Amino acid sequence: MIQTRITGTGSYLPATALSNNDLVARGIDTSDEWIFERTGIRNRHIAADNQFASDLALEASRAAIAAAGISAEAIDLIVVATSTPDYIFPSTACLLQSKLDVRGAAAFDVQAVCSGFIYALTIADKFIRSGSHRCALVVGTEVFSRILDWNDRATCVLFGDGAGAAILEASNTPGLLSSALHADGSHHGILSVPGNVCGGEVVGSPFVQMDGQAVFKFAVKVLSDVAREAIELAGVQQEDIDWLVPHQANIRIIQSTAKKLGLPMEKVITTVAEHGNTSAASIPLALDLAVRDGRIRRGDTLLLEGVGGGFTWGAVVLKF
Repeated sequence: MIQTRITGTGSYLPATALSNNDLVARGIDTSDEWIFERTGIRNRHIAADNQFASDLALEASRAAIAAAGISAEAIDLIVVATSTPDYIFPSTACLLQSKLDVRGAAAFDVQAVCSGFIYALTIADKFIRSGSHRCALVVGTEVFSRILDWNDRATCVLFGDGAGAAILEASNTPGLLSSALHADGSHHGILSVPGNVCGGEVVGSPFVQMDGQAVFKFAVKVLSDVAREAIELAGVQQEDIDWLVPHQANIRIIQSTAKKLGLPMEKVITTVAEHGNTSAASIPLALDLAVRDGRIRRGDTLLLEGVGGGFTWGAVVLKF
C-alpha cells in the first residue's frame, strides 16, 4: 500500500520586520502592550514592493527541495495554498513552476485561507496514494500586507507575509496517518475580503474585514473538534501526539485549543510572536522552524491544524 511521507521542509520570511512599536510610529492608535496582550504578536514580516507570493514560495521551495535531497525535476505535482496570488490567473503554482524551471508537472492553487496548507497537504496525499504521482511540492505562501487597511488596528496588527513548503514523497513507511477537512460557508461574513474587480475597478472592499470575537469563538470550538476527529481517524491517542503545530492566528486561540486537547504548551510549536498570522503559510513556517531547530525529529507524531475564512477548517496527523 502506498503511503505519503514528508521528506523535506523549507520556509522563507521577507527581510523587513515590522514591530508593534513600528506600527505605533506609523500613527496607528495602538501600543505594543495592547497588541501583545490580546494576540501574542510582537513582530511580523512584510514583503518588499517587488516581492509576490510566488517569489516567497520559490525561496521556501528551494529550501524544502534541498532538505529532501531531490532535484526539482523529480516533482510531478505542485499544490500552492494562497489567498493572495500574484495574478487572477495564471495560478501562483504555475508561476512557481516556471521560476523553478520545471515543466509538465500538474500545478494548481488551493484557496482555503488559513486552512489552505492542511487542504493542500490532504490533496497531495490523495494524489500520491492513488499511484498517479510520486513527489509533490506543497506550499503555503501569503502577502497579506497587500490586503490590509493600515488604519484598522483590529486587523492590520495581526497579519504578516511569508511562505513555507514541504516535499511529500511516496513511501512504504506510514507518514500521513489521517486528515479531516470541513467548511461552512454560512459563516463567511465574520472574516472576508468582500471585494472583486469589475471593469478595471474594485467593487466592494479590497481589505480584510473581521469580527474578532466571533472568529475566536468559532475557531476554538472547531479546532478542538477537528483535532479529535483526525486523532481518532489516525488510530492514535491524544497522549501519542508529540507536537501540535497549529495555525498561528492568535496565542489565545492556540492556548485554548491546547488546553481542550490536554496538551501542555511545551508540546506546541508557536511562531506567532515573531511572524504574526501568515495565513496559509503559518503551519509550514512553524513546522520548518521546529524541524531545523531540532525539536521535531524523525518518528515524532505531529498534529497539524488550521481554521480560516470561508469558514474552512481541518487537521492532519502524521508521522514525521
